[in-house]
Order: sequence, then C-alpha cells, then structure tokens
Amino acid sequence: MIGDAKDMLARFKAVLPARWFADDSPVLDAMLVGLAKGWTWSYGLLDYVRAQTRIATATDVWLDIIAQDFFGTRIHRRQSEIDDVLRRRIKHELIRDRCTRAAVISVLTDLTGREPRVFEPARSTDTGGYGGGNSGGGLGFGITGSWGSLALPFQCFVTAFRPHGNGIAFVGGWANAGTPSGAGGYGLGALEYASLAMAQQQVSDTDIAQAIASVMPVSTIAWTSIRD
Repeated sequence: MIGDAKDMLARFKAVLPARWFADDSPVLDAMLVGLAKGWTWSYGLLDYVRAQTRIATATDVWLDIIAQDFFGTRIHRRQSEIDDVLRRRIKHELIRDRCTRAAVISVLTDLTGREPRVFEPARSTDTGGYGGGNSGGGLGFGITGSWGSLALPFQCFVTAFRPHGNGIAFVGGWANAGTPSGAGGYGLGALEYASLAMAQQQVSDTDIAQAIASVMPVSTIAWTSIRD
C-alpha cells in the first residue's frame, strides 16, 4: 500500500546503488525500516491534514472548527452526533434559502422537526376577510382569521415549537409498568422527582431564536413565541 512501511522501505532501497549491498541485507533492512516507520507516520499525518481542508472529507474536531468558522456558535455538534450528520447540516446551511417566509418555516422545521406558524399582519392570505361560506371570505369571530394591520410593516409573528424531547435518562414516565404510556409508579419502575432542566434537549430556545434571526431580512422584526 502506498505510504506504508513496506512501500517506504522499497523506495529507500530503490535509490541505493545495487552493487553496494547483497540481495539479502538484514542489517541494512533493519536500519532502513526504522527510517521507513518515521516517513510512514509523516505521510499519514500529511494525508490527514489534507483531508481536513475540505468539508467533504474533514473529520473529528476539525469539522466542528469548520462549522464555527462559517456559523459561529449557531451550528454546532449535537450530543453524540457523528461526523457525517454534522457534515450534511453544514452543507445544507451553506445553501439555505434566506429572507423569505418559506426560509423561516424551513429553518425551524429542520431545527425542531415541527413546522412553525407564521403570521404577517399585512398579508391578506394570513388575515382573511369578512365573508360567508365559500364566497371568498375566510374570517369570522371565533372561527378563523386574525386581525391584520398595515401599521406593522416588515414585521411578522412566529410561533415556534420546541422539539419533542428525549426525556430524562433512566427515568420512566408516570404509568403502570408495562403499559405504552410509561413505566413509572409507586414501587414500580424507575421514578423520581424531576425538573425541565434535567430533560435531555438537543435544541435550546436560544438555538431557535438564532435560527430565525439567521434567515430574516435586515430591518425586519419577527415577534417570536416559543411553545411546547
């Protein structure tokens, strides 16, 4: 294999004058193998360094550094996330649509797995209008539609939803043991008093807010509500 100790040894012996040494030279080979090992390590290091210069081939902490270079702290490796998954997120983020309503919906759906609600008070499709039935209205008290306003230009209201959490490790939910709804109960299963801070969440509210800000146009406002 190119670059391994056997290959390096053959390269060294190929440049030595053939008449200087016998075909069987164990002492010479032993000395050259020591040199070959060092060059094999250097070759492997160079190959590794070359791979870290491209998103497609970078690995380990170098992929984290690439994410930080492009996106600061907004895009980072999640708990137990492997290189290939992080790489796909980096590539997707580089070409993400921005500055549109669809971009806001897309970035939050990708981040949380749940589609947000976006309301633009100056957009008639969101507000609807007074009318009846199928006549083209679409708004009624307590039925559908929202109050619109042209006094809120370049503003929208975003309702984002936190991702469904993974719960708390080694702690079951409240129910009888063996039922689909959980495995915790008095004297049954693994149960304890807990708080939301103990839940293992991969996405924080700050991540959600930063995601919205990353795709909103300059000089616009997204009034945001984050819910479970």
